[in-house]
Order: sequence, then structure tokens, then C-alpha cells
Amino acid sequence: MSGARRLAVVVAHPDDDTFGCAGTVALHADDPQLRFVLIHATNGGAGQIAPGSGATRETLGSVREEEDRRSWIALGREPDRHEWLGYTDGGLADVPFGELVARIAAILAEERPDVMITFGPEGITAHPDHVTVGRAATEAFASLRDGGDGFARVLHQAIKRSDIDAWNERLVAAGKEPIDPTQMFQPRGVPDDTIGVEVDCTSVVDRKLAALREHRTQAGDTGTFDEGDLREALAREQHVIAWPPTPPGTPPLGDVFEGL
Repeated sequence: MSGARRLAVVVAHPDDDTFGCAGTVALHADDPQLRFVLIHATNGGAGQIAPGSGATRETLGSVREEEDRRSWIALGREPDRHEWLGYTDGGLADVPFGELVARIAAILAEERPDVMITFGPEGITAHPDHVTVGRAATEAFASLRDGGDGFARVLHQAIKRSDIDAWNERLVAAGKEPIDPTQMFQPRGVPDDTIGVEVDCTSVVDRKLAALREHRTQAGDTGTFDEGDLREALAREQHVIAWPPTPPGTPPLGDVFEGL
């Protein structure tokens, strides 16, 4: 499968994609073989509204859709296909699970991605929407992966526990409140040795930061970090390889497509 470059990213809310895969897309932005398909389950209409962003509770969903579109323009590589499933922000756990799986599977069946990125069981922040969409996307991929071309790798966005610990040391030293991974919506890590892909995004971190800044309504998500810490956090994208099984002790790959 040498040269395979079909990427599907399945997330819950606008900006989930920017945090989780924008660096990878930027690194492959000039690759003519890349096909990038993005699926959002909701438009984030129940999220925060940062002061001065211009959104209201009634307009937030549509504003966040536009913010996400602009984020990919800022990055310099827009999705080739972008699907909004239209579910209610915060309500994915109430959607019939089979329906969610089927809707994601229908898109994946058309696109036959080589790699899919979504959330793992911890959902980065344990947000129920993250956990639900990740489980549904992983099941949808599994239902199709024996059908021939494509469907080579499932990746779950993740953060190393050691990174959480390092961030907390800096936050405490700066007199700020540390991250509490036991609390809902706080980042939580996975064991370091479960990371199967670690992408160095240092060369495109400026582009990723520009993309993130387009999510103006969600500015509070990054307000805890100073500029240096934020750039450092954005300079790596880490994933657990959910499929296929990887032997313990296998060194992390340096790119989501490596070895395909």
C-alpha cells in the first residue's frame, strides 16, 4: 500500500480537529496523494462563548462551523470533503448508537480511508461526546476494514501522562491551578508506552497555531497556557494505534501513514 494517503478524521466538535490532526495535515499539505475527509458529529453549539467573539447562544453553532472552515484556510489545506452530521452538542450519548455508527460508516465506505483518526476511550478530556463519537467511528471502521482497499489503521488521539505531569509542574511553578485529570473536561493522559504514533509538528506549529486562533469563541480552552507552553503542546500529535494490533515495545511511528 505504498504511497497511501487517504485520511479520515472523525470528531465531535469544531476545534477537536485542529488540536488533533492539523499538524499532520499541514505536513502533507503539498502532497498530491493526500485526500483529507473530515467528519464533525456536532457544530459545538453548547460550547463556551469567549468575550468579544461576537457569538450568541443562538448563533454559536453556525459561528463555530465558520470558525472551523476558516481554521483550515489559515492552515493552508482545507478538507477535500467535510461532513457535519448535525447532532446536538452534548447529546451524542443519547443518539441511537447504531444510527451514529451507520452514518459514519456510510461516509467511510465511500471514501475508504487508509487511516482514520478519532478519539479513544478516555476522549482526551472524558467529554461524553468525544467518547461516544470515538467508539462509534472505531466500530464503523471495523465493520468495513475487511472489504479490500483502504482501512489500514485506526488512530486514537492521545496525550502522554508524562506530558500532563510536566505541564502541571510548570503551572504550579507559575502559581496557576494544575490540570486535574480526574475532573470532566480536563485533559487526561494515557501510559507513555501505549503511544504508537508521535508526529513532530515543529516545522508547521505556526500554521497550527494560526488555525487554532480562528476558533475565537473557544479562546478560553488555551488561556491556561502561556505562548511557549502552547507552542510546545501543539508541536506534537500523539496517537494510540487502536488497529491493527501492535506488538508491545514497538517504537512509535513518526507519521500517521508510515509503513502503509
